[in-house]
Amino acid sequence: MRSDILKKDIETLPHRALLLSAGLEREDLEPGKPFVGVANSYNNIIPGHIHLNQLTEAVKEGIRDAGGVPLEWGVPGVCDGIAMYVEMRLSLPSREHIADNIEIMVLSHSLDGWVGVTSCDKITPGMLMAAGRLDLPAVILTGGPMKANEIDGGKHHPIEGFGLVGQVKGGRMTAEEAESMLPKMICGAGSCVGLYTANTMAVVSEVLGMSVTGCATTPALDPLKKEQAYESGKRIVELIKKDIRPRHIMTAQAFENAVRVDMAMGGSTNAVLHIPAVAGETGISVDLETFDRIARETPHICAIIPAGAYEMAEIHQAGGVPAVLNRLAHLIKDSDTVNGRSILEIAARGKALDEDVIRPLENPYHPQGGIAVLKGNIAGSAIIKQTAVSDDMQVHVGPARVFYTEKDLLHAITERSIAEGDVIVLPFQGPCGAPGMPEMLTPTDAIKGAGYSKVALITDGRFSGATSGPCVGHIEMEAFNGGPIGAIADGDMIEIDIPNRRLNVRLSDAEIEERLKHVRPPERELTPLLRQYRDKFRGVNCYGQP
Repeated sequence: MRSDILKKDIETLPHRALLLSAGLEREDLEPGKPFVGVANSYNNIIPGHIHLNQLTEAVKEGIRDAGGVPLEWGVPGVCDGIAMYVEMRLSLPSREHIADNIEIMVLSHSLDGWVGVTSCDKITPGMLMAAGRLDLPAVILTGGPMKANEIDGGKHHPIEGFGLVGQVKGGRMTAEEAESMLPKMICGAGSCVGLYTANTMAVVSEVLGMSVTGCATTPALDPLKKEQAYESGKRIVELIKKDIRPRHIMTAQAFENAVRVDMAMGGSTNAVLHIPAVAGETGISVDLETFDRIARETPHICAIIPAGAYEMAEIHQAGGVPAVLNRLAHLIKDSDTVNGRSILEIAARGKALDEDVIRPLENPYHPQGGIAVLKGNIAGSAIIKQTAVSDDMQVHVGPARVFYTEKDLLHAITERSIAEGDVIVLPFQGPCGAPGMPEMLTPTDAIKGAGYSKVALITDGRFSGATSGPCVGHIEMEAFNGGPIGAIADGDMIEIDIPNRRLNVRLSDAEIEERLKHVRPPERELTPLLRQYRDKFRGVNCYGQP
């Protein structure tokens, strides 16, 4: 084992002294007894992470009972919901920081394998990236979703607040009325209730085979979650002893399965950023054409908040990810998992317990999966969550309204200077332009909350998993790198055609080229980290491709 280098020979005497000073026992230093890292992303800022210390203790108990030695450290985590109002640009860069954190700790201390205890948006993909990068035995334990408050026949949860802000800004509700809703929105521990980015990536982790069965949908405070934590601890020791590594599990077939389940469930558009990043760390390419192809082949069978009425806890009650896999079994490619069973074996054991929560393929909510890839003279590619767009907005033509900051857009919404039919354009929000590619949940929910039903938005930024409606993001090239979105001016006619996968502005190539000569990026205040991130994405798109 890798850790044995620290357990023998006179040269390691001081190293053993340090380990024993940290609390290890002499028997922990026996050769052949694995050192197992536990990367714990606990903090008391994010609801999805406030219970992770309890799960971490169960993981460590499982490791000890299986004959391993658990060694824990802390991993940072950003609450995207809070950061949206404070400093959203640092959220996506934190993903790479988390992967780097794990690489540093695992390799510096000669660990034999590790368990990632995670929950929210960038932490889970960052840990999966580290697993692919290091290719040492690993298990990912996701912390589970919170449960919504069911009050007066409705479901209430924190993300509801973004829509209330829009209603206040749009004059449909007073600030006092919105404030009175605050107690109803407090839900306690767990990732946000719907299929937002945190829960999307938990599903991806389970389908990739990196989490124990049922992990993605089991609510945070369900007693089963601690059992899954204990099982994760036992499983990692077995994986170490058998030398089963992530690249054996996260194969090309596994990534296609993850995309397919994501399309069937209608997950966050952020998966289009995260899945290719995780795959890239394993040496596998997952491109946008893969997402669009699989979306066309895969019916959308789950209507989960924000694209439906059901919360993740109800998906769990209806059979969870195994039930979805069972529905898709003939489309799933077999691959191994950390469970000791293949993904098709897990699918065979799955059973949908509610025909509406997880529908049969012959009775889907939509004939195609969640995400569509649009192309045209505005974008070499762009992403939209098509299953969250109403039928009457699947094709839309409208005049551009260009804004360079969320603040200016929110002011326009408050002043009711946005008209139905307008297409809001938010350029310079990409990895270089912002920089950091922040989420646009505040403006998208403000539009919806203000009562607009026929207003679209396009941006080279990205969207929250909570975003719904005709919102097109990830436009590449981004404006900062000379992309055509930077040439759009107020009044230009924008054409969005989701069924035909088109996104265009009614300008000639010559007009776009001439305008781009005069485009100047807005000045942004930059931290050292944001300056580094901008430099990393100069001349490439948000997927790191030229």
